[in-house]
Amino acid sequence: MTLARFIAAGFGTGYAPVAAGTVASAAATIAGAGLLQLSPWALALAALLAVFGGYAAIERAAIEGDPGWVVIDEFAGQWIALLALPRVTPAGLAAAFILFRLFDITKLGPVGWADRRHGAFGIMADDIIAGTIAAALLILVRLVRPGWGL
Repeated sequence: MTLARFIAAGFGTGYAPVAAGTVASAAATIAGAGLLQLSPWALALAALLAVFGGYAAIERAAIEGDPGWVVIDEFAGQWIALLALPRVTPAGLAAAFILFRLFDITKLGPVGWADRRHGAFGIMADDIIAGTIAAALLILVRLVRPGWGL
C-alpha cells in the first residue's frame, strides 16, 4: 500500500468491513477530542492537513469515483465540526458527530451539490461543507442555549 492510499483510507479506517465512513468519523472524533484538549490550534492544524493532505493523497493515488474506502474526507469534515467546540464534553462530541454524519449522509443542500463534483475536489468538498454546516449549527446552539454543555 502506498502512503497516498493509506492517507486516503483515513489511516486504515476506510477498510472497516461495514460503515467505513461512520467508523472513520468515530475515529476522527476520538482523535479530534485529544487534539482539542491539547490545543484548539492543534485541531485546526490537523483539519487543515486533512483537507489539503487528503486532496493531495487522492490526486496522487489517482482515485476515480468515490470508493467507500476513501475516508480522509470524513476526518477533515469531522475535525472541522469539532472546531466549533470550546472544550471537550461528551454532549459536544456527540452533537458534532451526529450533525456531521447527518449532513454527510443525507447530502442536503450544498453538500449534495459538492458530492456531484468529480475527482478529489468532489470527494473532499462535500465533507468540508458538511463539517462547516455542523460547526455553524453547534455555534448557533451554543449562543442560543449556552447551558447545554456544548
